[in-house]
Amino acid sequence: MSFRHRNLPRYPLLSAPVPAGFPSPATDFTEESLSLDEHLIEHEEATFFVRVTGHSMTGFGIHDGDLLVVDRAHPPADRQVVIAVIDGAFTVKQVCRIPDGVLLRSHGSGKGDILVSDEQELAVWGVVRWAIHRV
Repeated sequence: MSFRHRNLPRYPLLSAPVPAGFPSPATDFTEESLSLDEHLIEHEEATFFVRVTGHSMTGFGIHDGDLLVVDRAHPPADRQVVIAVIDGAFTVKQVCRIPDGVLLRSHGSGKGDILVSDEQELAVWGVVRWAIHRV
């Protein structure tokens, strides 16, 4: 049974976007409702969630403690953030195809980039589609 056919909660969605710059007049009603699973998940059978630990991806907007929405059905493209398994260890990095092979790139403090050598085993488990974090 597909979770999209269940009676999942829907939450009010304001009819107008809220500007991050100068304030604009507020509306007193909502026009739509939103179900987060419908908004965040494209391939329900291939989607999983993972919690991040560490600070090496803060430059990509991924912070320690974030919950990532990962899609295994989405084909990984150059420069996308992925969940990779390198030599049996999981990591979240930006995958970059370079002349020397594959670079798993960080963007923040903590562990650095990983240039994958021919002797290493690399598998991409999925593409990170969303990062959810507390503000």
